[in-house]
Amino acid sequence: MSHFNARSLILATVLAIGIPTAVQAQYVGPSSQKVTVTVADILKNPVDDQEVMLRGVLLKKISKEKYIFSDGKNEIRVEIDDRDFPTQAIDETTRIEIRGEVEKDFMESPEIDVKMISILR
Repeated sequence: MSHFNARSLILATVLAIGIPTAVQAQYVGPSSQKVTVTVADILKNPVDDQEVMLRGVLLKKISKEKYIFSDGKNEIRVEIDDRDFPTQAIDETTRIEIRGEVEKDFMESPEIDVKMISILR
């Protein structure tokens, strides 16, 4: 096999199997799924793995990747992986939007496993 053909074969294989890239864009437009809720709704009736979108602030860091989030009325614990944190600095006055899933383990208060965090302008 010639050098050119081998390179073409490798390129075709990479394109065919779709090697994932390090950064993947996400769809953030309208959805048929209702994901906006309040912290009060989650605390009142936590549904494990329920998708949620909340707006508010991170009041404080309580441990590695764990924070207290407030929507202005109620507070809930959230987990934000360091790799998902924005590069821009955030403090207790920075308004953010978080998207994630409710985590409800037996005998524990619910928390949000944050998958995406955006700074609001």
